[in-house]
Parts: sequence; C-alpha cells; structure tokens
Amino acid sequence: MPYIWELKEWPRFTWNAGFVQENSYRYALGANRLGSEAQPLSNQERTNSMIDLMVVEAQKTSRIEGEAVDPEAIRSSILKQLGMAEEDRWQDPHARGIARLVVLSRQKFAEPLSVESLCSWHRQFLGERMRNAGRWRTEPVWIVSGVAGKEKVRFEGPPASRVASEMETFVEWFNASSSLPGPVRSGVAHLYFESIHPFADGNGRMGRAIAEIALSQELGYPAVLSLSAEIDRQRKEYYRMLNQASRQGSMDITGWLEWWTQCVLNSQEHAREQIAFVIRKAAFWRSYWNCVNDRQEKVLARMLREGPGGFKGGMSARKYVGLTGCSRPTATRDLSLLTKIGALERLPAGGRSTRYVLRLPSAEQWPAP
Repeated sequence: MPYIWELKEWPRFTWNAGFVQENSYRYALGANRLGSEAQPLSNQERTNSMIDLMVVEAQKTSRIEGEAVDPEAIRSSILKQLGMAEEDRWQDPHARGIARLVVLSRQKFAEPLSVESLCSWHRQFLGERMRNAGRWRTEPVWIVSGVAGKEKVRFEGPPASRVASEMETFVEWFNASSSLPGPVRSGVAHLYFESIHPFADGNGRMGRAIAEIALSQELGYPAVLSLSAEIDRQRKEYYRMLNQASRQGSMDITGWLEWWTQCVLNSQEHAREQIAFVIRKAAFWRSYWNCVNDRQEKVLARMLREGPGGFKGGMSARKYVGLTGCSRPTATRDLSLLTKIGALERLPAGGRSTRYVLRLPSAEQWPAP
C-alpha cells in the first residue's frame, strides 16, 4: 500500500461523519459535566489538579516513545516554569524539556498555530539535547521495528525537500478547521502531523501536544484530561491504528477517527476520576492537616500525588525512612499513629512486609468546605 502522503488526493482527508458523531456528542456532554463536577474545587485545588494532569501527560507522552522520566522531576520543572517554585531541584534536562512542551501547549493554546511557534516549541522542548532542534529535518525518516538484521520499515515520511511546504499547508489547515468537533479535529491533526514527520526527533510528543491544543481551542480553556495517559494504556493499538491509517489506498480515515475519538472519551472519563480524587483529597486534608507532624504530612502528600491509582506497592516503614530520613522505629511509630487516626489503612500482610494505603473519605463523608 502507498503511504497516505503519496496519494494524489493528499492532504484532503475524508471520513464518515455519522460514524464519529456520537463520540463527539458524548465528549461535548462530558466536557459540560466535568465543569459542573469541578465546581466544589477551590482555585488552588483546580490549579493543583491541572498540575497533576500536566505531570501525567508529560510522563506518559515520554513513555510512549520509550523514554522514562521521573514524575517528581517533571513536577519540579513544571512548578518552576509556572513561577510556583524558586528553583528546579532536579535539574533533569529530559524532564525540563517535556515539561516546557506541556506547559507551552496549555499556556499558548488559544493562539493561532504557526511555523514559527511550532519550531520555537520544538527548540524549547529538545534544545538541550538536540543540536538541530527547532528546524525541519533535512534527512529521510523511517520508522522501523524488529530485531537487528530483520528490521521492517513501518513508516517513511515525505522527502525532506517537501517538509517546509507540507508544514505551511498543515498550519493553514489547522487554523481554518476550528469548526470541526474537537475530538475529530484533534484526531485529523495528529494523523496529519505524524504523516509529515517534520522533525528529526520528537514528532510523537509534538503531535500529541497539537492534538490536545485542538481540544482546548474548542473548549476555550486547557482541556482537563491527558490524552497520552490513555494512549499509553493502548500503546500497541495506537501504533497499529496509526500505521494502518498512514498507509492505505485512500484518504478515508473513518477507522482511525472512530478509534481516536473513543480514546478521547476514555481520557475524559479518567479526568472525571481525577477530579473526584481531588475532591476526596481536599476532604482528606481538611480532616487530618492539624493532626500530623511534618514527616507524616510529607509522606501523605507524596502518596496523594500518585492520584486515583494509589501509591504503588503501598507505604512501608522502609519507604517512609527513605522519604523522611528518620529512624525505622520513628517510621513505624508514625505509621501506627496515622493508622490509628484513620488516615491510613493497614494491608493484611504483616511483619516487616507491612504496607499501608490511604484511607480517603467516601462521597458521603466529604465535609463541607
């Protein structure tokens, strides 16, 4: 099959609107519902919730590309870039770069896209690690898979000589397509950008940032979700669908958009879980903030930063010592006190393997703000 950019109809994408209309409608309803459910949050809680989502987005969009970045390093960099911390304690160039991209895509979402802005974002994202960051690629690009000696080319981008003109056309299309439903425009934009593959590196992360911008522009505010978190859950299917859509005999991308819009819906549902978690977290702090010492507060805050999925493996005395620097007997005593007041719950296994999880209030137990 030819690559989609080789077709004479390129880049005039087509799709069956009826097949994706329901997902777009459900997404619009969900966006309104999310806004209502976030009403109980204070401004600070809304800010913290958005930061949590940015950390998840930065971590997961990197992980999709096979790059592991510590979420705490990402958080440190995001807080510095937002002016909420005086310094970036981690000084990790990988975390700093992806944090810049995620912050930029939320701060600049309302501005028209331009070649200059895309190149600037790429330079701020990869400039510390890539000599030609912020410039279109000048070499052919192939995406291959398989073991050495048996590689298979999964995708080849347009010749480098075409990239500049292709990106001019892409930017024009993006800025003129705001009448499309957000999830549809997001899916077309992502496939369109990835099919051009304009940079030597970082295309996937840039393309997912552009996809979220499309959603944010429809809403008029940064989308309260993480697309990359959902894509990471379906990583193999994501690459399969992307490969299938970018190499076919027609410009009809209905199948891709069906999958993508469902992915957006799933992301929205996980965002609802995040909002519910933030509300429960606020209620938790109102119940216990004046009952804990500095060590306990630090550990509880670290556990809560893991989000709805919980602190992996639970908290143990050993982990407590590592986080606070206290002695093991002190850690054991602190954990016992947190269990006694109801902040933590002890898991069944005992002895040196004892683990503790947060005991968050249920909806019925939320105290009034």
